[in-house]
Amino acid sequence: MKQHAAPLKLLAIGAHPDDLEFGMGAVLLKEYAQGTEISMVVTSKGEAGSAGTPRIREAETRAAAELLGAAERLTFLDFGGDGLQSATPENALQLARIIREFRPDIVCAPSLSTNQHPDHCAVGNATRNACRLARYGGLQALAGLSPHAVGSLWFYSITAQEEQPLSAATLVDVSEMAEAWQQLMACHASQVSQRAYIELQLTRAQQLGAMAGCPYAIALWPNDPPVVQSLAQLHRTARAF
Repeated sequence: MKQHAAPLKLLAIGAHPDDLEFGMGAVLLKEYAQGTEISMVVTSKGEAGSAGTPRIREAETRAAAELLGAAERLTFLDFGGDGLQSATPENALQLARIIREFRPDIVCAPSLSTNQHPDHCAVGNATRNACRLARYGGLQALAGLSPHAVGSLWFYSITAQEEQPLSAATLVDVSEMAEAWQQLMACHASQVSQRAYIELQLTRAQQLGAMAGCPYAIALWPNDPPVVQSLAQLHRTARAF
């Protein structure tokens, strides 16, 4: 009897409620539609935000997780409080423990650029460290959980101002997810009622889409060079020579 391949597993990590949905929500929706099993980690509840209470923002994140099939795999961690998060060994170990438990093929985290909300960079660095710690078999702090090597680590941006060079990015065509993405972002009513966050993200995706030759695209940056079996998998880039 033919064995069915296990679904791809993706761990998506955000520093605040709404980071994942605004930054790469359309990618997560597309992966979910293709059968990927998604797990979400949020390392604060937006306690320092100007709109919405931690209780409200947690509820909004849980509603968004439902749309991504991740309601049972949503974890909130405390990395020191909204605005005060840091890439300490203790915080990296919290994520490494989740990596060993969920055993993802792919991990996504906020960009490492320093010209942004400081929590984003801190959580991105903690995630990169966690991916290394998760595979160290002799680490006593993670004893009892089998080591796990993540297949790839990718970074997403939440605001256009802190994007890395696009020449180093991979653009994901998310055109068919535009409507569902708007619904996903709208789960964060406390935030989108204050500023035009949905319009900002859609406009940025349209700009990237214009480069990619499609209506909407989202940029992701690999931590390491991607490996492919054939150039056929890279038959098109955003620049039309």
